Amino acid sequence: MTIAYGPIASGFHRSHPRVFMTTSPTLPKSRQQLILAVLMLCSLLIWLDNTVLSTTLETLADPIRGLDAGPAELQWATGSYTLAFATLMFTAGALGDRFGHRTVLATGLVVFAGSSVWAAYASDAGQLIAARAAMGVGSALIMPANLAILMWTFTGPARATAIAVSSTSAGVGMAVGPVLAGLLLDHFWWGSVFLVNVPVVALALVGIALLVPNFRSPIPRPLDPAGMLLSISGLAALAYGLIRAGQVAAWSRTDVWAPIAVGLVLLAAFVLVELRIKVPSFDPRLLVQRTFGGGNAALGLLLFAIAAVTFYNAFYMQGARGFSPIEAGLAGLPTALGAILGAPLGARLVRRWSLRPIAAPALTVAALTMGAYGFLGLHTPLLWIEILLLVQGLSIGMVLGPVTAALISSLPLERAGAGAAVTNTVRQTGSVIGIAVGGTIMSIVYRGTIESSLSDIPGPAQDRARVSAEQARHVATALHRPSLAHAADDAFIHALHVGAAWIMLIALFGAAVLVIALRPAGKPTGLVRGSDNVRGGGRSVTGATPQSGADSQPAYEGDDVGGH
Repeated sequence: MTIAYGPIASGFHRSHPRVFMTTSPTLPKSRQQLILAVLMLCSLLIWLDNTVLSTTLETLADPIRGLDAGPAELQWATGSYTLAFATLMFTAGALGDRFGHRTVLATGLVVFAGSSVWAAYASDAGQLIAARAAMGVGSALIMPANLAILMWTFTGPARATAIAVSSTSAGVGMAVGPVLAGLLLDHFWWGSVFLVNVPVVALALVGIALLVPNFRSPIPRPLDPAGMLLSISGLAALAYGLIRAGQVAAWSRTDVWAPIAVGLVLLAAFVLVELRIKVPSFDPRLLVQRTFGGGNAALGLLLFAIAAVTFYNAFYMQGARGFSPIEAGLAGLPTALGAILGAPLGARLVRRWSLRPIAAPALTVAALTMGAYGFLGLHTPLLWIEILLLVQGLSIGMVLGPVTAALISSLPLERAGAGAAVTNTVRQTGSVIGIAVGGTIMSIVYRGTIESSLSDIPGPAQDRARVSAEQARHVATALHRPSLAHAADDAFIHALHVGAAWIMLIALFGAAVLVIALRPAGKPTGLVRGSDNVRGGGRSVTGATPQSGADSQPAYEGDDVGGH
């Protein structure tokens, strides 16, 4: 085993002091399982926080119980986290390869816990947005290190199994998060939903210190500050323009189209800069490969749709339907149950029939369930909603688990941090844009629909009622105008229907991309065999990540290997 010495975070267990492991060790099976449990706890923390926030959005919009946050502020409270998460992950992967993935993972957990306390005690929406961005920084440090440690710990078929098992933490987080948030919101103030992260972080840090070696890549990569700056500023400008479009009457305004244009230019510059770097932290060449790039594009579009429909669902359950936070949390359990069951079910079906005939139809079903939100109303029976959410969660689980396992397992071990960052950056970017676009569609359609009901409302109250259905309901209560509340509910439902149609189309496009990405192909010349093969669409995709970022091509094999 090759050992490299260097500084690590102080206070870690003496079983591995000041030691970096640059080749994958053979660890006892019991220790591998304990490490997997610790990594799942770290992943659970991220999913828990995402679902907790979605349950809290309605409360944050309340001027009495929350922060009186408008739709744009709520979009940014969600989007600032995802923005930092998406754009810093590839840098975090480089940090892990350089300083050790355990060190980066522990640092990310500490940042996440500290910013959670900040978010809990935020006095206004601006502070909450900033704290959420800091939480995104912590998550960006956690996720690539988490996946890289998993890949260093497990090899061969056990690695794909571990990835599939680890993906169930998403379903657990989706199940526990809303219910936990509902309980806390029913008994405490809204900030308590963020404080719950602190004990989970403490438990994870203990497990990391006792169990996890400090793996790192034998070839440290540059940190790429130019790429980090361009990606953050580009996505931030793009998201700002898209969110701003939902606040104003016309897209022709300079403060709408100019940020969008600047964001696209900066993102194009980011790609060009990364293409010129010999060893890029985020390698766009990976996305040119049909299977890896197409699979990531499909997942990005799916995450776009999930983020948008989750944003809608939070306001539908608690706002339009009037459920309490705990009732909304319990109502969302079928989604989590479906995701928990879908990941292992998808993995088993892929072992039997390969990836393409399982993942593509599942993504299509997920898209149709999102389109079915167009049939929801103020009096839709709860049973039908629960069935819809169960099918949605099941189909999403059958896509995310197997496709993520296929993409991650196609990466060579020495590029674990960077490759995992590419996959997660694309997915989180999809979430950022999904929140921005989905929220903007909802705002535009709602504002156009409610306008005819505001003619006899006083001027200042009119402006507030135009902001959102939540604000209109509070205006209706203050003015004793129940008809305005009914109009706001109807306008929101119409906006939900229009948004659901667009979300469905985006997800269906993702399914089409996945079908093309996993299309069987002949065996090209000049193959480079990787250490692990991934079954997908009737062929195996082997380690196709460039070593230097300049000279490798995808390697395919004609025979199937049981990689899942």
